[in-house]
Amino acid sequence: MSHEIISLAVLAVVFLVATVRGVNMGALALVASFVVGLAVYDATTEDVLAGFPSGLFVILVGVTYLFALAKNNGTVDWIVHAAVRAVGGRVALVPWAMFFVCAVVTAIGAVSPAAVAIVAPVAMGFALRYRIHPVMMGMMVVQGATAGSFSPIGIFGSITNGVVDTNDLPGNQGVLFVTTFSAATLVAAITYLAFGGRQLVARGRDAVAVGAMGSEAEQASYAATHGTTTATPHSAVEARRSTRSDEPDDVTRLNPQRSLTLVGLVALMVGALGFDLDVGFTALTIAVTLTLAFPASAKGAVEKISWGTVLLIGGIVTYVTLLQNEGVVDWLGDSVAKVGSPLVAALLICLIGAVVSAFASTTGIIGALIPLAVPFLLTDQVDAIALIAALAISSSVVDCSPFSTNGALVVANADADEREMVFKRLMQWGMSIVLVAPVVAWALLVVPTA
Repeated sequence: MSHEIISLAVLAVVFLVATVRGVNMGALALVASFVVGLAVYDATTEDVLAGFPSGLFVILVGVTYLFALAKNNGTVDWIVHAAVRAVGGRVALVPWAMFFVCAVVTAIGAVSPAAVAIVAPVAMGFALRYRIHPVMMGMMVVQGATAGSFSPIGIFGSITNGVVDTNDLPGNQGVLFVTTFSAATLVAAITYLAFGGRQLVARGRDAVAVGAMGSEAEQASYAATHGTTTATPHSAVEARRSTRSDEPDDVTRLNPQRSLTLVGLVALMVGALGFDLDVGFTALTIAVTLTLAFPASAKGAVEKISWGTVLLIGGIVTYVTLLQNEGVVDWLGDSVAKVGSPLVAALLICLIGAVVSAFASTTGIIGALIPLAVPFLLTDQVDAIALIAALAISSSVVDCSPFSTNGALVVANADADEREMVFKRLMQWGMSIVLVAPVVAWALLVVPTA
């Protein structure tokens, strides 16, 4: 068996074992890098470590540290509250409010599962209270998290753009963000219509809780998590609302910490897009500034950095870099190019991304597939920007699968009586999207540019 086949088989085993056994894929990949590097390619430890993505490390640490601060000081809660208030009494807009809250949270640096874990309990509680189909609400939350993740400072966007830059591929951060956001919005809109959106519109205004998120939303979160109802006497709600309005950490108010955090998030977006500043170091600068200004609210923020994601991406990219240095990537690219049709090869890459991502880590597959496709992309047989966008869509909109972390979070937060139904419907929709999304993304983005 050739060295190329062995090393690619090991990569497949890493994905499989991490999915089945729950071991961090990055840790497995680092071990695989060490074993394969020394045993198969006679490389040194220094050769293996040379592939560790230090730039991506700074980006991931910076943006997740900044998001942890935003969560600690209540900025994220304020954003959620503002979105719910914005819909007034229009129950038909509640699912879209949840969609855009998740999009904003991931766009400012939250890991997608973290955003879903924050918003899903509230969203599923609203679904139970206001008779909104739980599958619709769950899909809106997951697709919202996907929609924001490819912003220039989002986790998926940072990873994709970092891999593109590292491999000297043509890239366009704006195109990547717009296309992925549009795709996730389209999936959300289809789900909205399929699961009773028109009936919600027909209901008009409803008694949606737009008061203090600290009262009724917390009840909704509890109800979604524990399978209870949220019926609370109006007087009790008003009493708690008036009590909380006098508290300094009332989520309805913009205090100095939250205001400065929002300014920092806007500055990060402007700096990354308008001035081409390094996302990681800029995010770290803003995070450290907030920590110095408000040390009390920064307590525990470092521990909340998404170290699991940092380890995952660091390990996967280190292993793929080893394959690049040993010529495996060039060999694979030549093999893909020999398929005969560049369009067919591009479709295969998108299908692989969708299938693997539905069961394994989206961040992992994005970090692995783009480098593996580099030799094929450098042939100029298809437009690199278009194919990367299609691959990003194919690998991310399938996160609604109940076998992925996001889909599992939705199922877990569904009402106990509806949990089995939600699982089955998400599985049906997830598997359908696995087949449809790559084909549609390929047909709309790749085919016209070939």
